[in-house]
Amino acid sequence: MVILHAIMDKNTSGPQYSRMESNTVNITYRVGWGAADPRSKKQMSEPAKRVVIHHTAIRSGATPQDCIQQVTRIQKMHMKDRDFDDIGYNFLVGQNGMLYEGRGWGIVGAHTKGHNQDSVGIAVMGNFNNDLPTSAALSSVKRLLQDGVSRGWLHSNYTIFGHRDLANTECPGDKLYPEIQRLRSDRD
Repeated sequence: MVILHAIMDKNTSGPQYSRMESNTVNITYRVGWGAADPRSKKQMSEPAKRVVIHHTAIRSGATPQDCIQQVTRIQKMHMKDRDFDDIGYNFLVGQNGMLYEGRGWGIVGAHTKGHNQDSVGIAVMGNFNNDLPTSAALSSVKRLLQDGVSRGWLHSNYTIFGHRDLANTECPGDKLYPEIQRLRSDRD
């Protein structure tokens, strides 16, 4: 299996394939994980003002291939069982720190009912009711957010939430939720 990596810039019409440099975010884009085409997609009218952190609540795979299978299963479940137009999240993060494009930047997600129009949904793969997220996953979330701001997809003064802050749910789990405060603090 070939995993394609690309750098997406707001000012281009599509992904620009190039070598990853130390100041870029390494993402497996939709073509790299074999995403099905979305039934439709809605563009955000301006940079996202909020970030909502989720967990997938299922055990995370350790290898890139495991993560790709999980992302593919999540997309199928969202489209078939929940009748979403696509995978609900904008991005997903494996415990190995690898990032996966869901809907991507600038596209309205389906991750937090009533809060999708101006937010980006990031799902950390795993169940964090009992398990701790890895430092690799948390570092990747932080780099993704920094990259989103620098590229103009995310408002520089964005607010970060756990899913439970906006809905009646345990998501993102008791072990991941405290890390959201650390992500907030790291921006200050």
